[in-house]
Amino acid sequence: MLILISDAFDKTLPEKLKKYGEVTDDKNRLPEAEIVLVRSKTQATREYIDQAKCLKMIIRGGVGLDNIDIEYAEQKGIAVHNTADASTTAVAELTFALMIAMPNQLVRAQQSMTEGKWIKKELTRTELMGKTLGILGMGRIGTALAIRARAFRMNILCWRPLVYFSDFAVIRNHLEEVLAESDYISLHMPLVDSTRGIINKKTLASVKKGAYMINTGRGQCVIEEDIAAALKEGTLAGYASDVWYSDPPENSPLISAPNVLMTPHIGASSTENMQRIGEIIEKLIGDYAQRH
Repeated sequence: MLILISDAFDKTLPEKLKKYGEVTDDKNRLPEAEIVLVRSKTQATREYIDQAKCLKMIIRGGVGLDNIDIEYAEQKGIAVHNTADASTTAVAELTFALMIAMPNQLVRAQQSMTEGKWIKKELTRTELMGKTLGILGMGRIGTALAIRARAFRMNILCWRPLVYFSDFAVIRNHLEEVLAESDYISLHMPLVDSTRGIINKKTLASVKKGAYMINTGRGQCVIEEDIAAALKEGTLAGYASDVWYSDPPENSPLISAPNVLMTPHIGASSTENMQRIGEIIEKLIGDYAQRH
């Protein structure tokens, strides 16, 4: 069995997987691979899958599966898995770090100090305590974020279709209700037809003026041009994003927009999370090897 590691994983993973077969990172050997490990960089499209003549399983190290043509893979008899349980803590902690950084003006403070400036009076901070956090997408990561926000004594709302009860947040039936009531809005939705571009000029019209928005879910859930316009108009006080239309972003209007805090898709890149991803992958391949 040939296992192709197509993207970056924990450096100890290849050695752990050798007991199941040959392990390679040579992408030219895709036609020989029985199992392929991907993250967000590799696009397992119809064309990609057609090249993989021996492929039986794709494992996505992470949560989202929008870079894999799942329907076509299933037609070809290829099993598709993710490692959703692994990334929860890493993404929730990054989200909270971004949410703390914006109202505390940490980036501007750091830059001013390195420039030899002392702008103490210009750096006005606001607190999270007592503010309302609206979570769009109350899955594993959204719930983990809510638990952390409760420790900061924030009020928590959430919106997610078909979720009717939460121990950690008050559920609102309509997206616009959450946008209108929230001081902070955090996006944790999968990228599907119903969420693509869901944050746009129309929905942004419902946002509470001066709110902050954080996106560690999927870049394509927002219309970047409309976010940039909302920042320039002051509808949004700030926008923090770890996710983009492409990695790295190309010609994104957010790069030059005011009050944007950007990270290069590092949400799932903690040392501990990469180890957890490896553990789940090892179990999935071990189970597969037992069956075959």
